Amino acid sequence: MKNQSTLLILALSLWLLAACKTETLSPIPIPDKLSAKSSTSASSPANVPQISPISPSLSQLKATDWSQLKEWEQDTLLPAWSTFLQSCNALNKQLLWRETCKKASAIKRPSDNTIKLFLKHHFIPHQVLNLDGSDEGLITGYYEPLLNGSRTPSQQYRYPLYAPPDELLIIDLGNVYPELKNLQLRGRLEGRKVVPYYSRAEIENGPVSLRGRELLWVSDQVELFFLQIQGSGRIALENGEILRVGYADQNGHPYQSIGKLLVEQGELPLERASMQGIKQWGQQNPDKLTELLHQNSRYIFFRELPDHLTGPVGALGVPLTAGRSLAVDPRAVPQGAPIFLSTTWPNSNKALNRLMVAQDTGSAIKGGVRADFFWGFGPEAASQAGKMKQKGKMWVLLPKNYSAHLQAKK
Repeated sequence: MKNQSTLLILALSLWLLAACKTETLSPIPIPDKLSAKSSTSASSPANVPQISPISPSLSQLKATDWSQLKEWEQDTLLPAWSTFLQSCNALNKQLLWRETCKKASAIKRPSDNTIKLFLKHHFIPHQVLNLDGSDEGLITGYYEPLLNGSRTPSQQYRYPLYAPPDELLIIDLGNVYPELKNLQLRGRLEGRKVVPYYSRAEIENGPVSLRGRELLWVSDQVELFFLQIQGSGRIALENGEILRVGYADQNGHPYQSIGKLLVEQGELPLERASMQGIKQWGQQNPDKLTELLHQNSRYIFFRELPDHLTGPVGALGVPLTAGRSLAVDPRAVPQGAPIFLSTTWPNSNKALNRLMVAQDTGSAIKGGVRADFFWGFGPEAASQAGKMKQKGKMWVLLPKNYSAHLQAKK
């Protein structure tokens, strides 16, 4: 009977939304009007959700020797170390990380040499492999965009950023069926039935349920679309004030790459299917733009973030660090862990070998060797992120007790 019920729920999940979003983490809850004076901090460990264990169905972690990490000792480690200590604000509540984070935080004057010695003494590198045993995957980039906006709508500012609607349902199937752990569905009630939540096209055509949920209005439809892809950004208001906004939730529909669609339709060659190329196509084809954007039915809802943050807040619940934070699939690679990334600079063969930290997730980041490199804020960050589609390899550094725990589970 239980197996039949499970199959029924699985069938429901395939029908409902046609887009169940499997996520291990959700960003920490922050009130819509939270300010720097609030007693609730965006990086408060008390607000960080529990981090689920690695799923061996999505990747394999193979313990290896430090010598396999090409050029890792030539990297300047202090930026990554500071980023890892940010992770410890969340990880110190995790049993397998607590002691290591405590010892790391006790180092008063870290240097590249002391960091190297600490990592070698307390961590074991594990190469990340894909399910098929391959060790190479796709490394893309993202950034924190800047948009022009207003708190009131006008002819110039007519594209709204919405807060999550009250009617959005989040159904956690794992609460009822443990074998469906981390499987969440999103929808809404229609009478007594749970139906898919509105698609991007339906939302932008103005459902009554979203009226009054507008946070801000911005001036550019395409920039708003890419803000949703990036997940966070800054809004420059007319009075000179700059606000930070971040991911709050999503409508549960599947993500569809519009760059891929443009290539398939013969509108863009593959080498121009970057963010910059898509924006240029939109400028040249304004009559086709809205229809194209609606092909990606996923829609992101936002929240206003405190202005004292040093960076956008990632899924781990701590501010991201430009050039050192990485978005990964947390079902394959544990959030908060240091990761040595071996890839190349965007659109080049120049080596980019760097110690990073897994602090974020993304709907398009799925599988073992798959990551999104956070480039930071500004035009250069936007340029690098838009161009980055490189091959890469990854090694996750795990505390020795964490590694022993994984071995015991095998």
